[in-house]
Amino acid sequence: MSRVELTDISKSYDKQKGVLDGINVSIEEGEFFVLVGPSGSGKSTLLRMIAGLEEISGGILKINNEVVNLLPPKNRDLSMVFQNYALYPHLTVEQNILFGLKARKVDKKEQQRRLIESAEMLGLSGLLKRKPRELSGGQRQRVALGRSVVSHAPLCLMDEPLSNLDAKLRANMRVQIRRLQKRLGLTMIYVTHDQVEAMTMGDRIMVLNEGKIQQVGKPITLYNEPKNLFVASFIGSPKMNLGKATFSEDESQLIIENQLHIPVDPKITSDLPRNRNLVVGIRAEHIFSGLNKEEHLSYLEAVNIEQLGNETSIAFDVGSELWTAKWPGQWNVQFGQMVPVQIKPEYILFFDGDSGNLLKSAQLGKRQEVVAI
Repeated sequence: MSRVELTDISKSYDKQKGVLDGINVSIEEGEFFVLVGPSGSGKSTLLRMIAGLEEISGGILKINNEVVNLLPPKNRDLSMVFQNYALYPHLTVEQNILFGLKARKVDKKEQQRRLIESAEMLGLSGLLKRKPRELSGGQRQRVALGRSVVSHAPLCLMDEPLSNLDAKLRANMRVQIRRLQKRLGLTMIYVTHDQVEAMTMGDRIMVLNEGKIQQVGKPITLYNEPKNLFVASFIGSPKMNLGKATFSEDESQLIIENQLHIPVDPKITSDLPRNRNLVVGIRAEHIFSGLNKEEHLSYLEAVNIEQLGNETSIAFDVGSELWTAKWPGQWNVQFGQMVPVQIKPEYILFFDGDSGNLLKSAQLGKRQEVVAI
């Protein structure tokens, strides 16, 4: 297994400075580490720098305590899976998988042993004589994974490997990749723009935006305690509901988007600054139905209803913002209906509207204690 350390890593091009700036992070042995962010945030560039495919402009990159800034890719003892699979169309599945081993002149018996092992692991045993054009997207992706597995490299880099697959196949491949990583004990660095992939696969996530680290942590930590407004709006599906907020003159109510008036206990908000612009956030699952409830009631107009079978997603206009509530089960809500909702201040997060930084996390709504089975 491999440990990767990045210290003050930066990347600039002639016409574009600050593509990456001040990247400091350590990736532990056997960890599934996810880089996530919008297009242009620098995540693929960072991955290519770790692989040795991009020059490092500044900082130090270590793999297993060895500085590798100037080490060529072939000497870094890693494998990489690309977004476009990068299969040779004129070679069979078997030849594609073994291509790297042949180039390194690995013993033929060892090649076959690794081929059989990886093919069985990935369900490719019956496809070894086919060409890539005869395979589905998911099968091609497994061939690319197989080529990585047979290398026996302890560090595996993946650059948006599932983005070309349909939703059902993506969900299946997420499970396959995670299972493979745990089974082989690989250190894996995985790039994606899909926050659902990041949440479901990563041991830890690093959120990038405009070349800078926004937050690094466990998926549930980023979900419950986002460091700033960018992370709050990026992590979670649907995204966190956000709105500008002020306190009433007597500070007994929190006024959100000049529409919602939420009674608050001064004890909850006493440590919040009164001289800053506030933005509040609340997760969709923490906007509860107000039926048969008397406290903290508000009435909002439903502007979109999505019946998903196991749950119902309802969108409301809140001032200039569109908020979403997510309720378990099936709810008969009509477009334009004024719906009673319960919004409790204990579930609200507070952010500085100017800097975007988190001022106070929610008192309730965090993960419950994990129950061992």
